[in-house]
Amino acid sequence: MKGSSIVVSAVLFVAVAVLYVLHFTGGSGNDTTATDGSKSNESLGGLKIAYVKADSIIVNYDLAQELHDEFSKKQEAYNSEYGTKRQTFEKEAAAFQEKLQRGGFLTEQTAVKERDRLLGKEQEIVKLDQELSAKLMEIQQENNKKILDNLMDYLKRYNETAKYDFIFNSGEVLIGPEAHNLTAEVLAALNEEHKAAKDK
Repeated sequence: MKGSSIVVSAVLFVAVAVLYVLHFTGGSGNDTTATDGSKSNESLGGLKIAYVKADSIIVNYDLAQELHDEFSKKQEAYNSEYGTKRQTFEKEAAAFQEKLQRGGFLTEQTAVKERDRLLGKEQEIVKLDQELSAKLMEIQQENNKKILDNLMDYLKRYNETAKYDFIFNSGEVLIGPEAHNLTAEVLAALNEEHKAAKDK
C-alpha cells in the first residue's frame, strides 16, 4: 500500500505540473472548472480528471461491511481462545506461587519441575498470541486487497467508456470540484454488482 501511495503521489505531482504549465502558458485560455455542481466531462487544461473518495467507499461498500463483520467475529473468537488460555495459566501460576510460599512441595525438584511446566505453558500462550495476531493481520490484508481489487477492476471497466486521463483517490487531492467526484456513482455500481453476485 505504501508503494501505491508513492506512485499515486508521483502521478498527482506530474498532473499538477502539467496543469500548471498549460494554465500559465495560455493552453486553452478558458476556465474549464464546472460551476453548476453537475457532473462535467470537460477537460482540465487538456486532461480529463476525476476522483473518488476511497475511504468513503470502504465505509459504505456492502462487501467491505460484510468482510468487516466476518473479521470482527474471528477476532472475537481468537480473543476468547487466547483469553481463556491466559486466564487458566494465571490461575495455575498463582496456585504455584501460593504453594511455593507455604512450602507445599515435598522436594525442590518437584517445585522446579512445576515451575518449568508453567514457563513452557507461558511460552505457548505467547506463541499463540503471535500466531492469532498474524492470522488476523493476514485476514485484514486479504480483505483490503479484495476491496481494492474490486474498486480498481470497476474503475478500469468504467474508464473504458468514460475515458478519463486520471482518476485520483481524493486522499491525495486537497481541493477538487464536486463535478469531478465519482464516489457516489462508483459506490452505487459496486454495491449493485455485489448484490447481483450474492443473488446468483
